[in-house]
Amino acid sequence: MRRTIYRAQSLSMVVLAAAVPLLAATAASAQTAQPIPYDARRGVFSFASGLEGALPAVVQVTTLGQSEGPSSGENEPMPVASGSGAIIDAREGIVVTNNHVVEGGRKFTVDLTDGRIFDAVLVGTDKATDLAVLKIEAPGLSQIEIVNSDSLRTGDLAFAVGYPLGLDQTLTMGVISGLGRSGMGDRIEDYIQTDAAVNSGNSGGPLLDSRGRLIGINTSILSGGGGGNDGIAFAVPSRILMYVVGQLRATGEVKRGTTGAILGSLNPQRSRDFGLGIVRGAVIEDVAPGSSAEAAGLRRGDVVTRIQNRPVANAGTVAATIGIAEPGTELQVVYLRDGREGRATVTVEAQGDRPVITGADVVLARGLSTRAAADGLQVFAVEGGSPAAGAGFQAGDMIRSVDGTALADLGSLATALGGAGDHQIVVARNGEETTITLGS
Repeated sequence: MRRTIYRAQSLSMVVLAAAVPLLAATAASAQTAQPIPYDARRGVFSFASGLEGALPAVVQVTTLGQSEGPSSGENEPMPVASGSGAIIDAREGIVVTNNHVVEGGRKFTVDLTDGRIFDAVLVGTDKATDLAVLKIEAPGLSQIEIVNSDSLRTGDLAFAVGYPLGLDQTLTMGVISGLGRSGMGDRIEDYIQTDAAVNSGNSGGPLLDSRGRLIGINTSILSGGGGGNDGIAFAVPSRILMYVVGQLRATGEVKRGTTGAILGSLNPQRSRDFGLGIVRGAVIEDVAPGSSAEAAGLRRGDVVTRIQNRPVANAGTVAATIGIAEPGTELQVVYLRDGREGRATVTVEAQGDRPVITGADVVLARGLSTRAAADGLQVFAVEGGSPAAGAGFQAGDMIRSVDGTALADLGSLATALGGAGDHQIVVARNGEETTITLGS
């Protein structure tokens, strides 16, 4: 037993002696090649030096509104929501957060990491991308550097910063686990997916790369139940963020373009109908006469597979690309027709030019795509972020009447929805009829 112990001790000393130069070499190579940032003073691997500059620009946003309980004082607004935000312009005091953080608020406050708190003015919101812009008047602010999210790759490190679950500023780490995610709601979606822990309160906070640069704004999680973190979170990419913020700062609203193509998502059943071997893409349901899509040569039944050299997962991918393009922008489209690949250049038109788009067999009005079916007029798609999406329309709804008038065909629907103001629309859903108010 004693001999065994001595031999083990001797072996341990040999291993340790061999390991010391190896560890030293590892530390030296880390300083030279820097696969992971190495802090030689403390002897640890750390991303702190790259991230510390961004953290003072991550703020807590509190939304105040009318309390549900008894009023206090002169109807003093009470906190109704809380989230996070990122300062992207220190000189102007511009803070970006989520629309759902500020929605319904009467007042807003921004808490800084140094303990200061300021009232904020709401510059504008965009429900379609779930983004909002606040402005504060404060000296000595920090701001986050922004990098183009188009440079991201699956597997890149990512850091989520915010104020989750009532805690003070919290940093979590993960990787980019997916890009171009869509089809999860009624918004314009082209999300970054990450497994960095994101929970209630993180909404509106930044998603950073390993150098502390903003690549997205955390907006939602996919949870298996209970609302907790299951390792799947989504962020609005900086590519979309900067376009939306620029418009909100300039005019207080976001105006989106159109091409005149009415789109639906490719699914396994439709793929079989088309005789395709793919299940990802956007199907052109119809093309409005005189539109840029028609001028580009696109036709009903074409399946869009790429736009601006980005792969198309579904109709949401195309909507997101068109939705952040200025009128006059030319978009490169790759599509399949009768099994053969084609290419087209489509020019984005101003949305206001076509309040109602009428195709040969489809009508698109206020985000509601409708076609004739055997038993009436059927909604087959609802455009993300549109008035129809906000009103609660769903694909499969059967339209029975508009403003008390029964509709005979698509032409009468286009006429009815072409007028200004709100419309009362009766739809049949799951065997029951309900009335939905469609705003402009």
